[in-house]
Amino acid sequence: MTTDALSLTLSALADPTRRAILQRLSEGEASVSELTAPFAISMPAISRHLKVLEQAGLVARTRHAQWRPVQLNAAPLAELASWVERYRRHWDQNFARMDAYLAELQKGNPNGPKQ
Repeated sequence: MTTDALSLTLSALADPTRRAILQRLSEGEASVSELTAPFAISMPAISRHLKVLEQAGLVARTRHAQWRPVQLNAAPLAELASWVERYRRHWDQNFARMDAYLAELQKGNPNGPKQ
C-alpha cells in the first residue's frame, strides 16, 4: 500500500518522542547516542523512532568517518505547514464571526450574556 508524503509526515509527528527528536535536531545534527540521552528508553528504541522519521523524509543520516550524524530535513514540515495554512484561513474567518457576535452581545448587555 502506497502512503502519500503528508500522511507519512503526520504519522511520524504523532509520537511525542519523535517530535522531541526533531526539536533537538532543529538545533543541529546529533549522533544516535546524543539523541538517546534525554530519554528513558533504549538506543534501539530511538533507532526505531529514527527509522520512522527517515521514512517520512524528516531526518537524514550522513557519514563522517566513524560518525553517522542525524540531520533534520525540514522540507516535509514546510509541505505540512502549507496544507495547514488553508485551514487556518477558515478558522480565522470563524473566529472573526465569533468576535463580531460577542461584540454584539456585549453591546446589548454590558454585563455579558446571561448564564
